[in-house]
Amino acid sequence: MIIATKGFRVRRAAAVAVTTGAVLATGALTAVPAQAVTAPTITAKGGYVMNGATGATLFTKSADTKRLTASTTKIMTAKVVLSQSNLNLDTKVTIRKEVSDYIVSKGASSARLIVGDKVTVRQLLYGMMLPSGCDAAMTLADKFGSGTTVKARTANFIGKMNTMAKSLGMTNTHFDSFDGISNGSNYSTPRDLTKLARSAMKSTTFKAVVKTKSYTAKTITKTGATRTMAPWTNTNALLGWNGTLGIKTGSGTEAKYCLVFAATLNGEQVMGAVLTSSSEANRTADVKKLITYGYARIS
Repeated sequence: MIIATKGFRVRRAAAVAVTTGAVLATGALTAVPAQAVTAPTITAKGGYVMNGATGATLFTKSADTKRLTASTTKIMTAKVVLSQSNLNLDTKVTIRKEVSDYIVSKGASSARLIVGDKVTVRQLLYGMMLPSGCDAAMTLADKFGSGTTVKARTANFIGKMNTMAKSLGMTNTHFDSFDGISNGSNYSTPRDLTKLARSAMKSTTFKAVVKTKSYTAKTITKTGATRTMAPWTNTNALLGWNGTLGIKTGSGTEAKYCLVFAATLNGEQVMGAVLTSSSEANRTADVKKLITYGYARIS
C-alpha cells in the first residue's frame, strides 16, 4: 500500500518496518518514509479503520460486505435511547416478566435483572453495554418504543434503529432486533458500524459507559428496599490497552467474534470494526494490529 504524505516522519518502532539503509554507520536512525507502514493482515472476514477526528479511511477489508453483527447491535440501541428528547437518565423503569421470559427462551446473555425491580435508564445502559445484557436492551426498547404491548413497543423501537441508521448514512445496514439476536435480517458492515461508533462516541454519557471496566448498580425492589447487584464486568478485555476506550464486543454461533473499537493516544483517534473473527483470541489480535496501524497512518 502506497501512502502519500508530505516529507518524512520518525515513526514508533512497534508500528513500522525499518527499511534497508535506515541505520547508518554511526548507528543513527534516519527518518522513515511513510511507505514503510505496511497494512496488517487480519483473520476477521471484514475490517475497517478510520481516523476518528477526520473520518478518513485508514484500512479496509471487505468493509462493505453485509455480515451478522451480534451484540455490536446494542451500540445502535444505546444511540437511539440517548437521542431521545428530554431524556432523563435517572428515570426508573420496572423490569417486566416478559423480559425474563425472553432471556430464558433465547438463552441470551443477561445483566441478571430481577423482575419487579426498578432500574434507572443509566443503569440499564451499563447493564446492556458492559455484560451485554439482552434483558437491559429489551427493557430499554420497551421503554422508548411506542405501542400498547411489549411486542409493539419493541418493534417500534427497532424501527427507530433503522431510521437512525439511514440518517447516519449506514447504507448497508438493517436491524431486526434490539440486541443482535437476529430474526433473519439483522446485518451491517465494518464501515457502517464505524460510522455509528463515531456518532455514538460524541455522547459523553455513551463514552463514559463503554470505557467503564466494572459497574455496580443499586436497584429498588418491589418492597422499596435497595438491592446491590453483583458487579457488571465489561466484556471488552482491550479496554485501556494502547488508549482503547471501547466500544462493544459481539459473539454468536454464526456471527463468530466481532468488535467495534475506539482508541485515542497522544491526540490521535482511531475507530473501527472487525466482523466474523474465528476466535476471541484472533479478534483481539486483529484489533491490536488495526489500532497500531491506525496510529502509524495518522502520526
